[in-house]
Amino acid sequence: MSPRHPRANRECRIGDQLVAYEFQRAARRTIGLSVGPQGLSVRAPHWTPLAEIDALLRRKSDWVLAKLRQLEQASRLAPAPTEWRPGTLLPCLGQQLLLELDPAPGSRPEGLAAALAEGRLRLRLASDAAPERVRTQAQAWLMGVAQQVFLERLEHFAPQLGVRYRSLKLSNATTRWGSASLNGSLRLNWRLVHLELELIDYVVVHELSHLREMNHGPAFWRVVASVMPDYESRRQRLRRVRLAA
Repeated sequence: MSPRHPRANRECRIGDQLVAYEFQRAARRTIGLSVGPQGLSVRAPHWTPLAEIDALLRRKSDWVLAKLRQLEQASRLAPAPTEWRPGTLLPCLGQQLLLELDPAPGSRPEGLAAALAEGRLRLRLASDAAPERVRTQAQAWLMGVAQQVFLERLEHFAPQLGVRYRSLKLSNATTRWGSASLNGSLRLNWRLVHLELELIDYVVVHELSHLREMNHGPAFWRVVASVMPDYESRRQRLRRVRLAA
């Protein structure tokens, strides 16, 4: 995390982070906190002591750090431009697939709009198909792969963690890799299918672990480590990922 506002004029240690934020005095009755694209901003009445402002930031530390993490992840998840045309390389499960367009039905099993063979993803489209059509068909295929792989990994790790999940839905979120609800419903970002299996497994274990600990406290990380002792290295690798569109 890089929690420094470009117009920062104050700092405060919040949790384990030193957060540099924009501070302004204003004609208002209460202290206002906001986290925008540039970071944390604080507006306070003219008479409010600085110590009171720092105390409020510490009380709101979970909220502030969660918002800053969302901003950081949103920048990592920002899709990199992809040219949706023949010859494009599409990342899938840590490998690069060569995108090909071929309208001939004989090149794939009957009824399939896409087929994978020898590192090539062939879409049943004319060579001059519009980029939007190429993107739609390629992403539909990738989502199918994502659904299958996610379910396989959930079935692998859920028994090890002693949990049961209720349902899985693919997410198109831009700020998070996955989420878990108390009722056992899971959401996983379909774009994880671009990554190698080790990183997919980390997200799967992370979300399944929330079915035992709905927080990020020490007990939660002990649950994760019980089946994935090297989770921290995988977590750091995931932080450096920038996904393709």
